Amino acid sequence: MLITLVTAIILVLGFIFSMLGLGGAMLYIPVFHWFGYDFKSVAIPTGLLLNGITALSAAVFYLRAKMVDIRGSIPLTISSFVGAPVGAYFTKWVPTQTLILLFAISMLFAGGRMLMTSTRPEKDKMMEFRKRMILMGTSGFFIGFIAGLLGVGGGFLFVPMMIAIGYPTKQAAATSSLVVIFSSFSGFAGHIAEGHFNWPLMMATGIAVIIASQVGAKVMKEKMKARWIKQMFGVVLLGVAVKLLLKLFL
Repeated sequence: MLITLVTAIILVLGFIFSMLGLGGAMLYIPVFHWFGYDFKSVAIPTGLLLNGITALSAAVFYLRAKMVDIRGSIPLTISSFVGAPVGAYFTKWVPTQTLILLFAISMLFAGGRMLMTSTRPEKDKMMEFRKRMILMGTSGFFIGFIAGLLGVGGGFLFVPMMIAIGYPTKQAAATSSLVVIFSSFSGFAGHIAEGHFNWPLMMATGIAVIIASQVGAKVMKEKMKARWIKQMFGVVLLGVAVKLLLKLFL
């Protein structure tokens, strides 16, 4: 019964996050935690797995729609892929309460920035290619490390960064879904190596996010406006961050 309820919630969240170019772990993990699953040994690794599955399913749709900047995503993909398992390895030395606090602070930053920029017009010029590659390559490892440590794919940091350097919002979200695949699965592998898993939960919720992400990706391409995506992104992140902080300190 518990797994059925959690799976239904994950189905809805997978639909929303696939539209934002995110795997959804930033909400999957709190949901698992709120329903009593251990934060480190179940919530984080399961969230990373679902993050990768959601992103992979959505990325297939976006690649077919030619919305992904494959060439531009390479340095970000490689560096975050390397950083994620390193972050996952360090999880065992960071107290659970500290992880939750870091998780909430990261979401407050990303959500606040997205809301503040949601009404700005799309940039009409992207950063010069070489500078863009250097920035994405150097920041990718750091984002991957944070993603592996907190059990997220890093999309909540990838998307704002890509928009800041000139990517149109929809292309940033679509490209992020491709990058998130690799950082999520490499981070997940790091947790599995530490013996963190719950197979029944992973299988049930994994099927749910495959279905949800395909529907969400189609809706994003055909129905969503850029500012709506930014506003949804910001509101969801801020709401979860506040709930986590209230539970942590009250």
